[in-house]
Amino acid sequence: MIEVAVLHEEGWPDTDWEFLAQRAVASAIAHSPYAAFAADQTLYEVAVKLTSDDEVHELNRAYRDKDKPTNVLSFPMVQEDLLQATANTDDGEVLLGDIVLAEGVCAAEAAEKGISIADHATHLIVHGTFHLLGYDHMDDNEAEAMEALEIAALASIGLSDPYGDRTTGD
Repeated sequence: MIEVAVLHEEGWPDTDWEFLAQRAVASAIAHSPYAAFAADQTLYEVAVKLTSDDEVHELNRAYRDKDKPTNVLSFPMVQEDLLQATANTDDGEVLLGDIVLAEGVCAAEAAEKGISIADHATHLIVHGTFHLLGYDHMDDNEAEAMEALEIAALASIGLSDPYGDRTTGD
């Protein structure tokens, strides 16, 4: 079973963030090797915080030594090599981790792409969920694999490829 807790601060547009985040996390997990989490008796929890650029800037500086805001940060709580054994938890609950989005950065990127903030935030939550599941994009092969999973997860909930057409660059 998958549960998503959403904390959203002022400044974000009025939308059903709980539904959006639950759908994004569930779709990402369904398109990963951990799809069985959805039907598992264990409760898998993800926290999503929609906050300000200032808070994300502070987190980015503190945890990544990058002195600027970014669109999304992910904080996994389970090591990648232990994800397969999470169903053996003593209390039946596993906190997969936290995903934090910056409102101003998200809004600017959405405007640049010509899409809604909700659609862009959905992509970022999917992206963040894959980070919680051990995926990364440090090299080209990892990036291609992660992007392909994101594209499939987003397509399953009716959203288009956020990376555009790779053959034309659009």
